[in-house]
Amino acid sequence: MDARTVADVMTRDVVSVDITDSAQEAARLMRENATGDVVVTDSGRVAGILTDRDLAVRLVAEGRDSMTRVGELVLENVVTCPPDTALADAVRTMRNHDVRRLPVVEGDRAVGILSLGDLALITDAGDLLADISAAPDSETGKA
Repeated sequence: MDARTVADVMTRDVVSVDITDSAQEAARLMRENATGDVVVTDSGRVAGILTDRDLAVRLVAEGRDSMTRVGELVLENVVTCPPDTALADAVRTMRNHDVRRLPVVEGDRAVGILSLGDLALITDAGDLLADISAAPDSETGKA
């Protein structure tokens, strides 16, 4: 990996929802913005990230109502990083926490998201991506 930082490769168009918004609203925003995730905020501060997989596993599979608040679906202790983080450090964080998306924050505000897709666009990332992708899912324990 080179000397680039997270800011050099992150996705800057952050789609966000408030913890009080419904899962249906989050899904609608994902569809409208052609994205698989939304950053969940609480009074503007990053409180988590909600993915299309979270909607499938924590909402649909559990038979919950689409009006369930997103704050009930996100995991606590969201892992984030600042935009000036070295890519190697961000990848290490993603690997250590078994996450595939990392909200990028300045202060408490989301300014981007670093995803496996973003990392796939840079050279020599294949081995690192394989490590992260092979990490067991925090919900199921399966890769």
